[in-house]
Amino acid sequence: MKTIRWHRVTRLFLPCLLIPLAALSSVSADVDLAAVHEWDIVTAKGPPIPENYASTELQDHFGRATGIRIPIVDEVEGPDWHIYVGESEAMRASPVGFSTAEFGPEQLRIVVGAKHIAIAGGAPRGTLYGIYTFLEEHVGVRFLTPEHTHYPEPRAAHPIDAGTLDFDPPFSFRWSYYGEVLRNPDFAARVRCNTILGDERYGGTTGRILINHTFGRQIPSKTYGKDHPEYYCEIDGQRRANVENDWHDNEPCLTNPDVLRIVTDAVMKHIAENPKQTNVAVSQNDNDKYCRCGPCSAIDKREGTQMGSLLTFVNAVADRVAERHPEIKVGTLAYWYTRQAPARLKPRPNVQIQLCSIECSMFQPLDDPDCDLNVAFCRDFRKWSQICDDIAIWNYNTNFRNYLLPCPNLRAIEPNIRFFRDRGVKAVFMQAAGNAVGAEFAGLRNYIISGLLWDPTRSGRNLMDEFLVLHYRSAAPPIRRFIDLVHDNAERKGVTDNCFANAADYGIDDEIVAAGFEAFDKAMRLADDVEVRRRVESASICVHRAAMEDAWLHVLEHWDDPSPPLLTKAVATRTRPHTRRLIDLCIRHGVDRWKETLRIEEAVRRLRRVYGLKPGEPF
Repeated sequence: MKTIRWHRVTRLFLPCLLIPLAALSSVSADVDLAAVHEWDIVTAKGPPIPENYASTELQDHFGRATGIRIPIVDEVEGPDWHIYVGESEAMRASPVGFSTAEFGPEQLRIVVGAKHIAIAGGAPRGTLYGIYTFLEEHVGVRFLTPEHTHYPEPRAAHPIDAGTLDFDPPFSFRWSYYGEVLRNPDFAARVRCNTILGDERYGGTTGRILINHTFGRQIPSKTYGKDHPEYYCEIDGQRRANVENDWHDNEPCLTNPDVLRIVTDAVMKHIAENPKQTNVAVSQNDNDKYCRCGPCSAIDKREGTQMGSLLTFVNAVADRVAERHPEIKVGTLAYWYTRQAPARLKPRPNVQIQLCSIECSMFQPLDDPDCDLNVAFCRDFRKWSQICDDIAIWNYNTNFRNYLLPCPNLRAIEPNIRFFRDRGVKAVFMQAAGNAVGAEFAGLRNYIISGLLWDPTRSGRNLMDEFLVLHYRSAAPPIRRFIDLVHDNAERKGVTDNCFANAADYGIDDEIVAAGFEAFDKAMRLADDVEVRRRVESASICVHRAAMEDAWLHVLEHWDDPSPPLLTKAVATRTRPHTRRLIDLCIRHGVDRWKETLRIEEAVRRLRRVYGLKPGEPF
C-alpha cells in the first residue's frame, strides 16, 4: 500500500503534525480548499450529539481559517461538492463512502476525493477526532492553548492531496494532566485528551479510569477502626486503627478476610454505580504504612516485595469481580514499595498494573542505560511485562515542590512516550500541574504531551518549535534559547533529580537566572503586539521565581515556626524586587498555585512574614 502524506498543509515552515497513516486508496485529483464556496457539510438525519458537534466545529474552524462558511445540511442536493461528517446513507452511497461499523471508539478515516470529502469514525469520539485531525493536517489549524487557536492566513489556492487516511490511536487512555486541560473540556477534546468529563458533545471519556489510591475510601478507619483495629496495618506490634488521614497515614491489613469482604463489596457497588467504566481500582494509599503483621510479612518475604501481599489481595478481589462482571478489569498501582514485581505470584488475567515512575530521573529518558534510577525502573517494567499484558503508566512531568521554577525535562517527553508505546502500554497518565493554571510553560508542555500521546511518531522538538513560533511569534527565538540553556545546563551538571526539587537540584543558579532575564527582556522587545507581550510576560514568571529562591528556602527552613526570623538584609534587598514582580505577574495572569499543596495566597502570606512587611505594605 502507498502512504499518503499531505505536505501542503499550511504556509508554516514547521509542518510537524503529519501522521504516517496507511492509505487504503488514492485518486488523481486534488481538492482546493480555497474554492469550496459551493460545498456543504452533510450529516446524518438526527446525528449523535458528538457528530452534530463535530460538524459545527468543522464549520467554525474551517471558516475562521479560510474565510468560507460552509452550510450544514442533512439532505444532499446534487451529486457533488460535499463534506460528509459521520456515517450516513449519503456518505456510504458517495464515491468516498465507507462503513464505520467495525471501527473502534476513536478510530477514524478521512477520504479526500475530487468532489467529495468524508470524515467519519467509531462512536463516540472517532468522528469528532477525525474533524480535528482534518483541521490540523489539511487546513493548518493548531489548537495551542484554551485561549489560542492558530489559523493560517487565507490564501488564493489551498490544494490538498486526494487519498485515504486511517488512524487508530495507540493509547486508549490519554491524559495530559494540566489545569488548562481539566478546566476546559472543549480544549481537552480538541487535543484529544479522552479523560476529561464534560458535555456529551465532546464524546465522553474513555471507559478506562485512572488507577489511583483507593483503600482510604474503600475501608476508611473512621468507619471501622474503633471496633475493628485488626482491619488496619500493624507496625511495631501496634495497629493504626484510627488516624486523621487514611490516605497519608494508614493501610489495611491485606490478609484479613473481613477486609477482603468489605473492599470487594465497595468494588461491586462502584461497578454497579458506574456502568460505563471498564475497570475499577483497588490500590494502596499514598504512604509507606504497609502492614507488617505475621501473615502479610510472610507473603512479602516470599515474593521479595510488598507487592506480594497487595497483589494476593487484588487477585482475590479480581476473582470475585470475574464471577459477576467478566468484562471488568481490576487495576492496582505498582508504586513506591510495590513497584517491584513479585518473585512467583502473577496477576490474574483481569488485573491491570499501573506502573509509576516517581523515583526516576525526569531529565534522562527512561531507557537511558547510564541513569541508574531509570535502569532500575526498566528492570521492573520488563518483569511486569512478562507476567501482565495490560500495563498502564503513571509518569511525572512537573516539579510538585515548585510549579513555577524552570524544569529541564522537555527533551525526555518524546522518548518516554515512545518507550511506552513500543512496549505495548495501553494507558498513559502524564501527571503535571493538574490542580493549577499558569505553571511553568504549561501551554508548551501540554502541546508536546498531548500531541505525542495522540501520535507518538511525531517529533517532540518540532512540536516545541511549532508552539513557540505560533504562540510567541517574533519573540520565540530568545525563549527557545533560554529553554535550551536550562536543559543544556542540567545535562552538563548531570542532574538526575525526580519531581520534588528546589532550584539548585535542577541546576538553576545565578548564571541561569541572569540569562533568563536577558532572554525575556529581549523577547519583550521583539513581541509584535499586546497579546504576544502578555504571553511572553506570563512565560517569564519562571525566571522571577528562580531569582527569589533564597527567600523561599528561608520560608521552608522555618515553615513550622509561628514567628519565623526575618531574612538577612542582603537576601531581602536582593530578592524583594523579584518577589514583588513575581507576585504581581501571578495575580495578573491568574496563576493560582505555588506548588501542588500550596496556593499562591498562602505563599504570599508566608513571604510577607519573612520580609517583615506590615499589613497593607507592598513588597
